[in-house]
Amino acid sequence: MADFQPLLNDHQQDDEELQHQQHLIAAEKKIGCRIASLDVFRGLSIFLMVLVDYAGSSLPVIAHAPWNGLHLADFVMPMFLFTAGVSLAIVYKVKIPNRYEATWKAIVRAMKLFLLGVFLQGGYLHGITSLTYGVDVEKIRLLGILQRIAIGYIVAALFEIWIPRQTYKKEPFFSVYIWHWCGVILLLAIYMGLTYGLYVADWQFKDLHSLSSLISENGSTIRTVTCSVRGDLGPACNAAGMIDRYILGIDHLYQKPAYRNLKECNISKSGQVSESSPSWCYAPFEPEGILSSLTASLACIIGLQYGHILIELQGHKDRLCNWSLLSVSFLILGFILALIGIPLNKGLYTLSYLLVTSAASGLTFCALYLLVDVYRWRRTTFLFEWMGKHSLSIFILVTSNLVVIMVQGFYWKSPHNNIIYWIVSHIVQK
Repeated sequence: MADFQPLLNDHQQDDEELQHQQHLIAAEKKIGCRIASLDVFRGLSIFLMVLVDYAGSSLPVIAHAPWNGLHLADFVMPMFLFTAGVSLAIVYKVKIPNRYEATWKAIVRAMKLFLLGVFLQGGYLHGITSLTYGVDVEKIRLLGILQRIAIGYIVAALFEIWIPRQTYKKEPFFSVYIWHWCGVILLLAIYMGLTYGLYVADWQFKDLHSLSSLISENGSTIRTVTCSVRGDLGPACNAAGMIDRYILGIDHLYQKPAYRNLKECNISKSGQVSESSPSWCYAPFEPEGILSSLTASLACIIGLQYGHILIELQGHKDRLCNWSLLSVSFLILGFILALIGIPLNKGLYTLSYLLVTSAASGLTFCALYLLVDVYRWRRTTFLFEWMGKHSLSIFILVTSNLVVIMVQGFYWKSPHNNIIYWIVSHIVQK
């Protein structure tokens, strides 16, 4: 009987790993220090955010969908998460020498982003019609856009740093990162188990802004929401809202949820909910909540896989084919899930919403890569590229309304006599 021989001895494994590192170095030289199409994609995301923030009140068709469904604004957050994932793949494109150090740096980066988000969207700044600032720490909003990106970033970074990948061989590309996809399935199973398995009991909350004659306590109205269900995906009795109320506290949630624009809530032009509306119409809800952050993190991990394709594959054709295949597969699967009863819902970040918006981000990135990096039409998109390179600065200026506040600081006799207040009251709110 012949002696047993391993398929690969140690020297062959070392040679294969060396070849893989040389492949990555060659890919790095080919794609350069920055990916122009990624900057353009990031800039497009920022542009859409500005558009829906300032024009959404006048054009409801581009604002967030009240609950189920997709509007233009509902694609912005997935685009941010997708960009963060692709960027992570570029950052960790070579073998990580010290995983503990890399983990610490990722945690610090995520914490900075999270705290910046709390400052910008926690209620400290009072909007474009107010020259005041400050927030009661008992009512500060804890989660928001930057906080969600920070959570997605750290989860994807931990995947990239700690979950091993298969040695690069002549095998299907996606099997190289099989353990990443196993982690995705695990997180998805946790999300689905909590969403459909948790029992949501009846709950009460204090409505401090109501003039109702219902039972009052300390000048506030006590409202009751009747649930006693499992697996409900409506705005009143979903598991995501229950988790946020228990862990964060109802006072730390977003106070003006988009579902108030549903017909059931009968909201007036001034933004007041009708007294005949269901009690849940008055309740806060966090669209960037804890449970939905699980699937939001998966959007970042999906972007990470697109980044792997960018780094591992050198040819434009191979990259575009793999991206397109992945995007179309997600799109088809997402619509199938929507048809069988899993709605497209941004507030819950449902599986169908995750797949469809990730597919949309992937296809958009494919188009921009073809336009900018293949055909070199950078002049056409130079504005978006500039916005992408300065995305965080623009985000801070937009969310803090710093430029707007500076302009409205100049008024005539009374603070209300400024150009910003006039635009908001005579054009936006008409």
